Amino acid sequence: MFKIYDISMTVKPGMQVWENIASKQPSIVNVSNHGSGQAVYESRIDMEVHCGTHVDAPLHMLKGGETIESIGLEELVGYARVVDLTHCRDCITRADLEPLGLVRGDWVLFKTSSSFRDTFDEHFVYLKEDGARYLIELGIRGVGTDALGIERAQLELPTHRSLFRNQVIIVEGLRLKDVAPGTYFMVVAPLKLTGIEAAPARAFLIGGM
Repeated sequence: MFKIYDISMTVKPGMQVWENIASKQPSIVNVSNHGSGQAVYESRIDMEVHCGTHVDAPLHMLKGGETIESIGLEELVGYARVVDLTHCRDCITRADLEPLGLVRGDWVLFKTSSSFRDTFDEHFVYLKEDGARYLIELGIRGVGTDALGIERAQLELPTHRSLFRNQVIIVEGLRLKDVAPGTYFMVVAPLKLTGIEAAPARAFLIGGM
């Protein structure tokens, strides 16, 4: 019997957002409701495309980079490995990744301490440049992280940029608290947007297939 794991953040006012910046909070406003005599109930949402679980496109960090519609759905569906990196306290390095037995074509999802936090942690565990270069050497297809960003505290953003330049897809803001390490069938479905640098996504894993 298979099991579905929803690994997406719930989009709601008060959720964790990058650096706790108030203006990055999503706003959900009711614009029509039955109590005011309207026939329909309708709401409006205002949010950044990097809010919650989202897929980044190269334009996010590369001048003239490809936009979100360049990432096909076939690249976001398939088997993925969840790896336990909860022992990492500051960053994920090549030395942390080498024992995992990753192989060419893998999708890898990092389960870190961020999956156990509901608030933004400015010291979240990030992927260090040498770790990113190791993934590139291996020929990894995509990488997902449970933090709202895949890097911090690195001048010139080498993790993002090196991954993008080598066609490695980046997904941020996953929720992996209740997912054990292992291989799952993954579906990441970004909103069908065009011409911009990212898109919010619903992401889930299917185990037991």
